Amino acid sequence: MKRLSNTGPAILVTAAFIGPGTVITASRAGAEYGHALVWALVFSTFATLVLQEMAARLGIVSGKGLGENIREGFNNAFAKGLAILLVTSAIVIGNAAYQGGNISGAVLAIAPIIHIPNLFSGKVSVWPIIIGLFAFFILWRGKYQAIEMALKVLVGLMSIAFIITFIITKPQISSLLTGLIPSIPDGATLTVIALVGTTVVPYNLFLHASSAAEKWHDANLIDDNLNKSRQDLSVSIPLGGLISIAILSTAASAFFVSATEITDLASLAPSLQPLVGNAAPYIMATGLFAAGISSAITAPLAAAFALRGVLGLNVPLHHWQFRIIWLVILLLGIGVSSLQLRPVSIIWFAQVANGILLPIVTGYLLWIMNSEKLGDYRNSIKQNIIGLIVLLTTLLLSGRSLSSAFGLI
Repeated sequence: MKRLSNTGPAILVTAAFIGPGTVITASRAGAEYGHALVWALVFSTFATLVLQEMAARLGIVSGKGLGENIREGFNNAFAKGLAILLVTSAIVIGNAAYQGGNISGAVLAIAPIIHIPNLFSGKVSVWPIIIGLFAFFILWRGKYQAIEMALKVLVGLMSIAFIITFIITKPQISSLLTGLIPSIPDGATLTVIALVGTTVVPYNLFLHASSAAEKWHDANLIDDNLNKSRQDLSVSIPLGGLISIAILSTAASAFFVSATEITDLASLAPSLQPLVGNAAPYIMATGLFAAGISSAITAPLAAAFALRGVLGLNVPLHHWQFRIIWLVILLLGIGVSSLQLRPVSIIWFAQVANGILLPIVTGYLLWIMNSEKLGDYRNSIKQNIIGLIVLLTTLLLSGRSLSSAFGLI
């Protein structure tokens, strides 16, 4: 119970990376390759633990987010300006594109169950507006504790839904355990990279550092707060990994043997019905809705934390400047989802921006975690070695994202 009471900032990270993108990526991995790629999710969960621990430690020790540390870390005006421009463009356009996907994922879950007619001759969907208003209400309160509590509830719902589905489908435990041994089936390389890429994302590093500094800000209790942060990580991030594995395993049980192809999120529930029964649409809808709406809250929040830092805005969560940032991201996401657009150009830029930003942010995080200003809280040799392995992985992800964006793969 003590561990559960200390959960907080890391649950935001879990809420952020278990979104519709993770659901469809893990489902496709299970449908196409069975349990063979479970190890990739275990690795990505481990990599997330490593990087998020560094981000949280940076926030607690420095009392500032990653964005603030990036701004203060460059003495050269040109380098600082370039870093601010890169982070700003990547965060705003990238998060706006993904926000549209988050809201659309929640809409796909709830719309078939509770039908509301579209507006303007069917051209504008109402559900994205309703979901956006819910996210707006949570964020507008400007209280970190309220945001944290809402996300705990949503992650709880998501966990229950996907794990129940996992249990009902009765996965083959021997096959699941075999999937822990690293292997890459023919044609699965990009799927492996995609599984890691849906979990290890740069926005969560900004989100975690700032939220940890927000929650545990007493400079006299650094060691105690670091212990609480690590307890938080030890519960929240493995829970996220467990949810991802449950989604992959469910799809493996339902689709792999029959070689059924998953084309979109809407096809998941009907295909599960023979295994789960009439409850399938409702269980999947609960999980997908919680995944979509939790990510719809954290994406604007992460953008606001990141830009507050790199732009040097020393303002609290309820300040109008902070609110303007997340409101822009939220409105763009609602617009993309309501108009049922396929924002190809925006997603293309998001791929490029994310591909460039991920290894840069990871590299900078490793660099700053060896700074003398952190004193005894700097990285150990072991942490640096593990961090470098993760950095090499992010470089691979970067190459994949850029190659995909430019049509090379």
